[in-house]
Amino acid sequence: MATKNIQLFAPSFRKEECLSAIGECLDLGWTGLGYKTLEFEKMWCDYTCLRHAHFLNSATAGLRLAVKLLKEHHGWDDGDEVISTPITFVSTNHAILYENLNVVFADIDAMGCLDPESVQSKITSRTRAVIFVGLGGNVGQLGAIRKICEARGLKLILDAAHMAGTRVTGRFPGQGCDAVVFSFQAVKNLPTADSGMICFAERSLDERARQASWLGIDKDTFSRTQIGGAYKWYYDVPAIGFKEHGNSVMAAIAMVQLKYLDADNAYRRQLCAWYDELLCDNSSIRRVPVADGCESSRHLYQIRVDRRDEVLLALNGQGVFPGVHYRDNTEFTMYAHHHDSRTHANQFSNEVISLPLHLRLTRQDVEYVCACLGTDLDPHHRS
Repeated sequence: MATKNIQLFAPSFRKEECLSAIGECLDLGWTGLGYKTLEFEKMWCDYTCLRHAHFLNSATAGLRLAVKLLKEHHGWDDGDEVISTPITFVSTNHAILYENLNVVFADIDAMGCLDPESVQSKITSRTRAVIFVGLGGNVGQLGAIRKICEARGLKLILDAAHMAGTRVTGRFPGQGCDAVVFSFQAVKNLPTADSGMICFAERSLDERARQASWLGIDKDTFSRTQIGGAYKWYYDVPAIGFKEHGNSVMAAIAMVQLKYLDADNAYRRQLCAWYDELLCDNSSIRRVPVADGCESSRHLYQIRVDRRDEVLLALNGQGVFPGVHYRDNTEFTMYAHHHDSRTHANQFSNEVISLPLHLRLTRQDVEYVCACLGTDLDPHHRS
């Protein structure tokens, strides 16, 4: 019988502060778009030094908006291509298909992020953009990808779902990208129930995102409350859109969580340092590296092992419940026509394990996970 119950993720909330912030929304009678959402957007711009930020109901909505609005703004045609990674949550690549564009998969490097040489080799006359995923909070070779995009006239979308708090030389690495999308889903480093943020470099696209995420209406409900006179109810609908904006309850939670994000990430890095210390001499484990100079948010701590599925089952039997980030998207029916078992991505997908990593873990928990790994990878013990 398992003596432990060590989960991959276990989000932490400052309960009383969050409830107090939500209570402000309830007292005011304003829980939807506006009020807290606008406050949080300003805080997020200040925190990241990105120019614009629009709060949404999910990062998936943000990725779709990034692709949609860049396509509209630059006149891309249906069937044009966006280069992406197969090692990601499917939201990344669904966003491309939602807008009638074609996904072109490039291969990954040892960090699990897009490989610049592979990206370069995938560019055609129909390539319009690249989506870079900062897997686990890692900046990877984003700088090299950005240079390729600049040289080839391609737009760059940063899927920063794991990157809340990541820095390189003290700065968030999203500067120079055309759009950056964050996730504040329930188990992310800055958790709410579910929400996200899209940060466009261009003001016109930020303004368009606000309209497109509110059904195409040119004035949201909160904005209309700020207008005097008899015509504050009056608005136009110049385009079609979806209802994808965030709400003040989620923003209230996010504002509390942001106060603690850097300290929380520092503890996550400490947990990872303990894993490094305890696993460094285990020749059966290949730790997924972090880019030089990257102060990662450490949303994930990833290793690679042989017979990965056997190892996962053995860990589960000892009360340790890791995860896999991610299954190669080309193994899914939706993307099966892209499948190539010779890629680094496919090898990574078959070997990778995300070890438990959250704020409730202790040094003793990390020691237990590492001890279980040592046992599970011992060939004499398996026999």
